Amino acid sequence: MASPLPEELNHVIHELGHYLPAQAPLKDFVHHNTLHAFQQLPFHEALQTAAENFGYKTYLSVESFRELYSKNKISADILDRVILSHKGQKESAKWKDVMLHKNCKNQPEAIVGRLRKVWKSHHHVNLDKETHITLFRMLGSYLDQGIAIWKFPVPSKGFLAAIRNLESNSFTNLFKTERAKNLLLDPKTKLQDLLEILVGSKDYFRQYLFDQQFAHPGWSGMVAVLEHQPQSLLDKKAISLHDLIFVECLLEIDALDRRLGDHWDPLVKHLPEDLLPILTKTEGKEYYDVLKMWQEAFEWTYFDQVIRGLQLSHEKDFKKEASSFQALFCIDDRCCSVRRYIERFAPDSQTFGTAGFFNIPFFFQPEHSKFMTKVCPAPVTPVHVIRESEAKLRHEKDSHFSKHSKGIFGGWAISQTMGFWSAVKMAKNIFRPGPTPAMVSSFSHMDPKGKLSIECKSTEHKYHGLQVGFTLEEMTNSLEGLLKGIGLVKDFAPLVYIFGHGASSVNNTHYAGYDCGACSGRSGSVNARVGAFFGNHPEVRKALEERGIYIPVTTQFVGGLHDTTRDEMEFYDIDVLTEDNMLRHQNNLQTFEIALDYNAKERSRRFDTVDSTQEAAKVHEKVKLRALSLFEPRPEWNHATNALCVIGKRESNKHLFLDKRAFLNSYDYGIDPEGKYLLNIVKAVAPVCGGINLEYYFSRVDNQRLGAGSKLPHNVMGLIGVANGIDGDLRPGLPSQMINIHDPLRILITVEHFPETILKTIKTHEATYEWFANEWVRLVAIHPETKEAFLFKKGEFIPYQPHAKHIEKIQNLDELLVSTSENLPVFLLS
Repeated sequence: MASPLPEELNHVIHELGHYLPAQAPLKDFVHHNTLHAFQQLPFHEALQTAAENFGYKTYLSVESFRELYSKNKISADILDRVILSHKGQKESAKWKDVMLHKNCKNQPEAIVGRLRKVWKSHHHVNLDKETHITLFRMLGSYLDQGIAIWKFPVPSKGFLAAIRNLESNSFTNLFKTERAKNLLLDPKTKLQDLLEILVGSKDYFRQYLFDQQFAHPGWSGMVAVLEHQPQSLLDKKAISLHDLIFVECLLEIDALDRRLGDHWDPLVKHLPEDLLPILTKTEGKEYYDVLKMWQEAFEWTYFDQVIRGLQLSHEKDFKKEASSFQALFCIDDRCCSVRRYIERFAPDSQTFGTAGFFNIPFFFQPEHSKFMTKVCPAPVTPVHVIRESEAKLRHEKDSHFSKHSKGIFGGWAISQTMGFWSAVKMAKNIFRPGPTPAMVSSFSHMDPKGKLSIECKSTEHKYHGLQVGFTLEEMTNSLEGLLKGIGLVKDFAPLVYIFGHGASSVNNTHYAGYDCGACSGRSGSVNARVGAFFGNHPEVRKALEERGIYIPVTTQFVGGLHDTTRDEMEFYDIDVLTEDNMLRHQNNLQTFEIALDYNAKERSRRFDTVDSTQEAAKVHEKVKLRALSLFEPRPEWNHATNALCVIGKRESNKHLFLDKRAFLNSYDYGIDPEGKYLLNIVKAVAPVCGGINLEYYFSRVDNQRLGAGSKLPHNVMGLIGVANGIDGDLRPGLPSQMINIHDPLRILITVEHFPETILKTIKTHEATYEWFANEWVRLVAIHPETKEAFLFKKGEFIPYQPHAKHIEKIQNLDELLVSTSENLPVFLLS
């Protein structure tokens, strides 16, 4: 039997793994670029290629753009400038008419999927319907992480081996025909043998496998991730894309034999003449040119305001007075507003933004947990672990959530005895929401009173191969990098707060996406507490002083956590504070409380069930209850308005109202003239902030294919993903309840430094440079002395002159915020 070279088939499987969605299991749900497979291409070329090959919608529709234009959300002047830059003066009028009036045809039928459709058109057999339910149930049962009542009956020695074992030792058969069963049980059967039966010619194997696997990209993508990252599962299961394809091909042969008998022709006998090869280079088309220019105009209508606003910085007018306290927050866009309110109600305070793991990568081992959790960026592999001890058990149990309630006898007994009471409790929770065992809270990640093994006692003692705690040198290096990275190297206040952040929810399967992305989708509480310990360590301070950073004896660090859903804070180890600093802390608590009230009030303007016109404290109470509501699919909007990342001194952007749309990363170019710390910042913000932004972008423009659709019919499958109903494909991306207010703009990253330094810095790291060179994120340099703007394009910085000449000053921000739920333009704060 003719067959392709094994390495050819292996290459196709490797290629498939590259193009399939790369979403991690729910416990590690961290935002990423949905079309990462095309990132080596320029942004617009990538979007056209993905759309033509896979049928994705990669832009808003032309009609949507025209509607935005009619509402002045796309500037006419900016649109003219975009058309001119792409088409030149002679063609501008013609193209503007096309964009505004011509009926543009929709994108053509996807190439991927057309070959395998022949089964349905010629043989009248829907292979998806015949095979997917069985395949998905096999995968769900095999990969299950604890939901199923009965475990998969065969030890995990690989998915294909397990299915073979199950088929040969079961009373009933997974495969109904003799040929499929014999092919499965014959160890000599190779994947190419199955493809010869189905396809008939190796020339079409590649296209057939793309058609097959992209008919259920969620499960296939999950398998591709787990094959190379088995540690993503707590209960590890060996599985590979090859095994998945092998089993699916057998299911297809089984279905065709059952429906058509033993004598049916392979696909090569019935191929359409107009079949196009997949993943070939695309040619420019009017339809995509129109979409590209609309997208650019949409983005620059907003970006232009931002750049002009940053140029209006009056940093030199800020008085350099001693700060009452300083507070470090994550760069997260949700921290943008709470920092603004803290500065408003404590004008002599300072706030800073940095990645929320605070430059301290480690695993955390909670005392009452079987497993460690990573609390640093996903690409980082920590070599340290911090263990918790003397902690209280902080997760309640409820008999209704036990496996016994789902069994035949246990379910019947519990429903007859406790079912009525459960219904009463649920009804009560709907009308009067309150904490339940089903609630997940960021405050439960760590016991504030528990002990942490922060300081390393012996480098010889290992826990699962990891060093327990940090040495003095490691603590010093970490804190030095944190403080120099944000520009806090002198003039320390008596109290320096380090705030991690997390979220609370009772109705959110994508919960990890609401916590701190810099902590791998976990709460930043442990990192904040550890960072404060480093800052208070006398030997660390002594070592830092030798490196030019003097922290006064009177300065103390306090770790804390901000719950962004409920807008609450808690603080750690405050018993170490001196009497004077304890009094200062008590005063500061009042500032934090009123700032949280106003932050909740600002967020509430997006919540249909909350009256934002009430006083801030009352609105805050309703926001807290809303987070506990079982029927509330939107406990918070998370990153739904993200559009910016601003890297620079806070004084350079403090005068702007950015409407919770900005990741704010503190940075002082004067401390880092060569860009050493800047490199670490852009290496993080490009993939992390860019990944968040692009997952929101693609989930917004194609919520059915690149997003997860509505979360209302979602079922959790094996604790690894969500599907619609009980037999659906896993859903990648974000549900509509997280993105339907999002404006799909690429993120604009602005850096306050000299353009030549930024260029030299980003060129030193190829993976980071690709984000900027291919314009998956936009990059603008703000000259720190002249405030001139320079746009990074085609490998160089070119001067950018904003169209906006001035930015409107807002006199009564509170009044404006309660008047609309729409995204607001940039304003100057009075």
